[in-house]
Amino acid sequence: MQVHRGIPEHADTAAVLTIGNFDGVHLGHQALLSLLTGKARALGLPAVVLTFEPHPREYFSPADAPARLASLREKLLLLDAAGVDRTYICRFNARLAAQTAESFIADTLVRGLQVRHLFVGDDFCFGARRQGNFQMLRAAGEQHGFGVESMPTLDVDGERVSSSAVREALAEADLAHAARLLGRPYSIAGRVCHGDKIGRQLGFPTANIQMKHRRPALTGVYAVSVEGLAGRRVTGVANIGVRPTATARGRARLEVHLFDWTQSCYGAHIRVHFLHKLREERKFESLDALRAQIALDAQVARDWFTAHPASESA
Repeated sequence: MQVHRGIPEHADTAAVLTIGNFDGVHLGHQALLSLLTGKARALGLPAVVLTFEPHPREYFSPADAPARLASLREKLLLLDAAGVDRTYICRFNARLAAQTAESFIADTLVRGLQVRHLFVGDDFCFGARRQGNFQMLRAAGEQHGFGVESMPTLDVDGERVSSSAVREALAEADLAHAARLLGRPYSIAGRVCHGDKIGRQLGFPTANIQMKHRRPALTGVYAVSVEGLAGRRVTGVANIGVRPTATARGRARLEVHLFDWTQSCYGAHIRVHFLHKLREERKFESLDALRAQIALDAQVARDWFTAHPASESA
């Protein structure tokens, strides 16, 4: 998949396009992307996604913005896996926030991307003060010669699939519910970096993944499976949070103690699948108390995998 920063002044080819934030690429997003790629293949044109960075809500109200389900890199990996040919990342800034809906259609859709067919969600709005809507796009399509379709809401067991619903499920530690909405277990991917080696000192070395955003969608201690290190997934126990016993810095980090794994994994890009919550993160009175709790967490996680053998490959 080709990735472009910004919108070209003039497109080099026509495109079948969809627009959105695609946070988490849940089942609703996947259904929309399936329509996109199907139409693109039928017309012999590239399947194109236009997305925004940062999320508009992070721009307008950073303190109240929702936790991200996926980093930009993870989102791009998921879009690639869905068959998208090109993704344009449009920086959401003051200039874009002030752009009129009419200007967005003329500059971005018609000239910049040469849209032949456009798919949007049924609640899609755009332009300054969200003045643009589906009806405006349909009228613009008739004027400029591109088709416009809306993607109806996808329901799972009577519930609307949305990124917000996934966040709520994760916040409530209902990993099974989140997995139903996503079509897969919730996961976080990242590169293993050097940490402060406290886990090693405690007898439980960890693979450390620096979080791209300060507020993860879930926190606590989990039984996990990890891919990217071997031909099979490796099970383990993970802590995601600010590590209050070890540091006062308060920056979120993901640490994974891998079971029966002795090789170095620094620099590896791994994906951590969250399968079962063991407990909330908390501060202990000493490192010895933390060591004892980690040992207990590891045993509880091993016991859970023994009772749920199919989960090791999930």
